Amino acid sequence: MSSALAITAGAVLLTVIGIAYGGTFLLQVGAGKVGTNDLQKKFFRAGHAHAGVLVILGLVVELYLDLARVAPLWRGLGAGVLYSAILIPAGFFLSVLGRDPARPGRLMILLWLGVASLVIGLVSAAIGLITVGVSA
Repeated sequence: MSSALAITAGAVLLTVIGIAYGGTFLLQVGAGKVGTNDLQKKFFRAGHAHAGVLVILGLVVELYLDLARVAPLWRGLGAGVLYSAILIPAGFFLSVLGRDPARPGRLMILLWLGVASLVIGLVSAAIGLITVGVSA
């Protein structure tokens, strides 16, 4: 494992503490201790779930790219998976802040930027890995 990946993985693993803390917030929402409407509840759950899944997926993608020694271009673009782990949950959480939103606000754009980042990251990682596999 490269030192760059070790540092990245260590930093990303620290974000899991924040995700776990977010779980305690969801428990308070579910118990009715935090005033939320149905839209907020759904978006908070979706944001939390996406954060956890995308962090794990991002780490796995980074590990594969590192182990296969994929070219720097594809590795750089493949980092989009980890960026999506920030952008997608942020879109879910931030777009429904406020007293009682009836629909998502402008910050929903973060979700769509995250989806684009995820797709670019996955396609780039796949191309990089397939290229290494074919040339081996």
